[in-house]
Amino acid sequence: MTGVRRVNLEPAFLLHHYPWRDTSRILELMTRTHGRVSVFSRASRQSGSTATGGALQPFTESLVSWSGRGEAGHLTSAERVRPPATLAGDRLMSGFYANELLLKLLQRNDPHPALFDAYAGLIERLYAPDHDPGRALRLFEKRLLDELGWGLNLEHEATSGEPLAPARSYRYGIEGGAEPVDGVAEGTLIFCGASLLSLAREELDNLSSLADARRLLRAALDRLLDGRPLRTREVAREMRAHAGKADGG
Repeated sequence: MTGVRRVNLEPAFLLHHYPWRDTSRILELMTRTHGRVSVFSRASRQSGSTATGGALQPFTESLVSWSGRGEAGHLTSAERVRPPATLAGDRLMSGFYANELLLKLLQRNDPHPALFDAYAGLIERLYAPDHDPGRALRLFEKRLLDELGWGLNLEHEATSGEPLAPARSYRYGIEGGAEPVDGVAEGTLIFCGASLLSLAREELDNLSSLADARRLLRAALDRLLDGRPLRTREVAREMRAHAGKADGG
């Protein structure tokens, strides 16, 4: 018989939770050394629960402990690393969008410590009023693709291997890479070399490169999602229809 696995004080973020039985919940966590994991939180829906103590809130890093024999363990304790804070508006939508990407694209119990750090960095930037949430989200998307083995070739031509020229136009094939365009450049995935190089260097320091990065990364993520819709995109569209703006991917 397989022994009980115990994990103590693991850095984690809550991605999602939903009811389980009468008073408990299943928590979907992003952890640093165990990847995405599911844990049962008994009686966590009752007031005064000591297992979570209110520590497990979205976009707040916690130290989580759990035990169990199967893939899903039972939460034994959770404590916040920092005091709780609140996201709102576009920044909140960006956080929910990142959570949905992780839930849809990560396999359970597959460690991605570099991706955990990238997510923690995203959350820190979303809380910082002097950081552009759109830029922070684009850099997270890029690192997510890199970590999942779908990193984009952003510095060299796909066929020749020649370095990209900042002033030249390229047609980007998601599964191939950048090919130079001669003459009139038409199509949805046409980019100037400067934008591709800016994304490669994680600069995105102007509106043009930021908009181009959004188009390219969305196309790459759509390919990886393989037709699965993102609820946060639908909500963002509804927000734009009512308020005229929303980021959220």
